[in-house]
Amino acid sequence: MKPLAIITGVGPGTGASMVRRFVAGGYQVAMMARDVARLDALAAELPDAFAVPCDVMDTPAFLAALETIKARAGTPEIVVHNAVGGSFTEFMDVKAETLQTNFDINVMALFHLAQWAAPLMVERGSGAIMVTGNTASQRGRAKFAGFAPTKAAARILSESIARDLGPKGVHVSYLVIDAVIDVPWAREAFPQAPDDFFIKPSAIADEIYHLAHQDRSAWSFLAEVRPYRETW
Repeated sequence: MKPLAIITGVGPGTGASMVRRFVAGGYQVAMMARDVARLDALAAELPDAFAVPCDVMDTPAFLAALETIKARAGTPEIVVHNAVGGSFTEFMDVKAETLQTNFDINVMALFHLAQWAAPLMVERGSGAIMVTGNTASQRGRAKFAGFAPTKAAARILSESIARDLGPKGVHVSYLVIDAVIDVPWAREAFPQAPDDFFIKPSAIADEIYHLAHQDRSAWSFLAEVRPYRETW
């Protein structure tokens, strides 16, 4: 049986690219997201990927879905938390429920995913928990009050998990994506931007795959990717 990777937040950009990269690397991939049609289309394209429709904010359903994956495909070698909740508005316009929703997706879903996977990986003595993030985890910009606190919390949670599980043989890594991802709605938002303004989803997927397969003598926790023209 091929090794298993579980990926949350399989959208048309980074998520789908990661599915393709892990399938190309010899994995069977459990794809988790709310959009059933998108998952089914990817599953039809990639025989080694299968759809597991799920809302990661619904904790009982999320955990049940993970158990369904385990029953079908076994213990995961790699889990990737790519699901993201975001909002960008003036601070005085941020709704408390919006912040809570983003926290549930960005932090609590990661917590539940990692707490489910960790015992299985520790028992086996190997595994990788990968988290996609961004520069909002490192600074609180204007209009990011409903988003940045949750990404910062996810980074700190990831670091705590990494320090705990690393000595037990489980690699945890947080990838900071300092860029605008090349997806259709980003192109619409930045219609005058040249191609090299954007980061390719496939390039992000390549880096996540690389991090998940680092030699044990040279593990990275915090990694960053950005276009070569990006000012930072």
